[in-house]
Amino acid sequence: MKTMVTWTLKSGELAEAARRFISGEAGPHEDLKLLGRWHSVDMSIGFSLFEGDNPVAHYASAAKWADIMDFKTHIVIEDSEAGPIIASAAKR
Repeated sequence: MKTMVTWTLKSGELAEAARRFISGEAGPHEDLKLLGRWHSVDMSIGFSLFEGDNPVAHYASAAKWADIMDFKTHIVIEDSEAGPIIASAAKR
């Protein structure tokens, strides 16, 4: 299962986020595979795409950063998976 996590920094937490990131604390939980991570150029939001089937791993990962970031986690599928379902629904 793929999950897209979006995150935003809480006000005043840039320095602490940078410290943790540079020191290597931003790695994925052992039960999650990080497929990609992106940062908006205005530094207002970030995106991380994970693969894994353990929701507890997402919770544990978020807990490490919850003091300085807000998260939203979405289960996602690709166009190739969504297309046949949408096509079928459109025929109804």
